[in-house]
Parts: sequence; structure tokens; C-alpha cells
Amino acid sequence: MQIIDAETVATRLQPDALVAALARMFRDGCSTPVRHHHTVPVPGAPDATLLLMPAWRAGAYLGIKIVTIFPGNSRRSLPAVSAAYILVNADTGTVQAMIDGGELTARRTAATSALAAQYLARRDAASLLIVGTGRVARQLAQYHVALRPALTSVRVWGRSQTHAASMADELRGRGIDARVALNLPAAAAESDIISAATLATEPLIQGRWIRPGTHVDLVGGYTPGMREADDALIERARVFVDTREGAMHDAGDIASPIANGVLLKDAVHDLHDLCRGAQPGRQREDEITVFKSVGAALEDLAAAILILEAAPR
Repeated sequence: MQIIDAETVATRLQPDALVAALARMFRDGCSTPVRHHHTVPVPGAPDATLLLMPAWRAGAYLGIKIVTIFPGNSRRSLPAVSAAYILVNADTGTVQAMIDGGELTARRTAATSALAAQYLARRDAASLLIVGTGRVARQLAQYHVALRPALTSVRVWGRSQTHAASMADELRGRGIDARVALNLPAAAAESDIISAATLATEPLIQGRWIRPGTHVDLVGGYTPGMREADDALIERARVFVDTREGAMHDAGDIASPIANGVLLKDAVHDLHDLCRGAQPGRQREDEITVFKSVGAALEDLAAAILILEAAPR
């Protein structure tokens, strides 16, 4: 069994290759039971979440990701999300690899958003606003820029300007022209793509701020009680998700507007539709598009297979 650390994961999950692997998996599909979702009390801190996410392709690979989300870790200067991924030979049941799940998750999440943006964002989109300053937010900036050379301006907004400034400095060190956004409404109104990765429980992004032609990427919310965008934005937009079953069950940004009568279930399409050509992407330059990602086990499986098969022979 291989033990694959975060540095190796980062080396093997290059943006172009990972986005292509995800596109193939969304097109061809795999078996993905609904993930197990458990609340874990943490004394003196917000409740944590335990996720178990299995997926497999018969006779090929079987994988399961074990994820913990501890929102209170921000006070300890620790990542909120920790994970491990186990990849198994689906023909024999032999464990083939134990993979650093945190790096895998951050990169496959960012790559999934970059894949959706290929279909949904304007081709001439030049400005990107990142809302959030955590691990996934950093990857979102890098993957969007890597897949879209026209993006020449990146701004970072966070509740902590210190954290936003640190992230912008890090991105500039990687060759990305990143600056801190001091005013969220103004920055949102001026951006072609907005990518949010936060733990917000109340909407941060207001529909009245968003100009025609904008693509909004909502990544952070993973429970029905979490929201990054308000109903006004959802009402104005064509709405896409990574997987319909996961989003309807776990995403407050989808479930709440449906419950409020703002969004019809039949109006929600997913990446399977886009990658299989069953649903067109952006249809007009002035339309607003929203992509809501909750994370899907098929994304983890696609990334894990790529990590294993990219090993030197």
C-alpha cells in the first residue's frame, strides 16, 4: 500500500489534468451512495461534522474519504477541514493507497469549480473575486487563473483583512496579481467571476450587487443551514450544481430557495448535464449564472485515481 502525502498530491494534481479527469468522470459516471453526515459535539466550540464519502467503479477502483470539519479551528490557527482518502482495488478489495485527503479535497474542489466555469463564465471574464481566505479559497484562485488566462485581476475579501492580505501576498508570490478587496459589495459589483468558500450561515453575497454577465461560484456551504448567497441572487440566475442529489440534500443555497418558492427543482441542472451535453452552458453574455458545489464522492475518486496513476513507473 502506498502512503501519499500532501506534497505528492499537489505535484500529481496539475490543473489541466485534474479538470480533464473530472470532466470524464462527470460524463461517464460512477456509483456514489449518499454520503454519511454526522454532527459531533465539541466542548466549548461549534459542533463539528464527520463525513464519509464512498464511490466506486465496478472492477476498477473503490474509494472512501473520511472528512472532519471543525469550524472552531479558526481560533486555533488550524484548518477547519481534515481528511484522509483510502483507494482500493475494486476487483480484489486490496487497499492500494492512503492519500492525504485535505490536499486532495482542496484541489478537486477548486478544479470542479474551474470545470463549471468553463461552461458558465464568460470567455472574456477578466476579474475574479475570492470571498474567503482558507485553504480552499487559495486553491480556487490558483485553479481559476490556471484554466482562464484572461483572468488578469484577482481580489480577496475576508472577514479578517489581515488574513486577506496574507492570502493576497501568497498569491502574488505565485505570480497571480492579487489585491485585498476592502468593500465586499463594491468588489462583487465589479467582478466577472465571484468564488466564495466560507463557513457562512447567513448570506454574504446579495443579488442586488451582481451585474449582468457575472458567474457566481458558491463552494463553502455543506449543510442545509449554511448560506453564502441570498434568494435574490438565486432568483436572477441560471442555477447549476455539482450533483443534484447532493445539492438538494445538503446545500442551503439550493434547498432554502426551493422551500421559499424562489427556485424550481426542475430549474436546477448539474455538471453531469453540462459534461454530457444534455444542458447548454452560458447562453447569453448578460445572463447571471450560479454554480453551487457541495462536494461529491465521484470528484474524490477521479482525483485519487489520477494521483495513483500519475506515479512514476
